[in-house]
Formats: sequence, C-alpha cells, structure tokens
Amino acid sequence: MAELTDQQGHLQQVLEQQKTLVAEINELNNTVATKREMALKLQGVREYLEQTGVTLPESEAPAEGEAAEQAATEVVEGE
Repeated sequence: MAELTDQQGHLQQVLEQQKTLVAEINELNNTVATKREMALKLQGVREYLEQTGVTLPESEAPAEGEAAEQAATEVVEGE
C-alpha cells in the first residue's frame, strides 16, 4: 500500500482524535444520566421522609432554602 501523504496522515490523526473524544463524551453523558437519576431518587426519598415527619436536629440540617436551591440548581443545570 502506498505511503500516506502528510495531509492524509494528519487527517487520519484528526479522525482518530475525534473518535476518541466522541467515545469520551458518550461515557460522560452516561455518567451524568446515572447521577441525575440517583439525585432524583434521593430527592424523592428526602421528600418522603420529610412528609412522614422525619427531621434533623437544627445543628445538622442545612438551611432549608439553601439546600433546596442547590439541589434544584444542580439538577436543572445538568439537563
């Protein structure tokens, strides 16, 4: 087989790098989806526990507005 020209070699490298990046992006997307599902499940558990009257002592509980805002922001930003 004939030797690749410099431009063909460069094109081959670019295609390999692109393939690697796409695979990494897909892996990251899968990780994000898994973590988003877990965060939503934990939110449901939290809501259930709070509705059944479970509370933490004041010293251990995060500020209500701060915790809710942080949780909502994290889930929304990930979408």
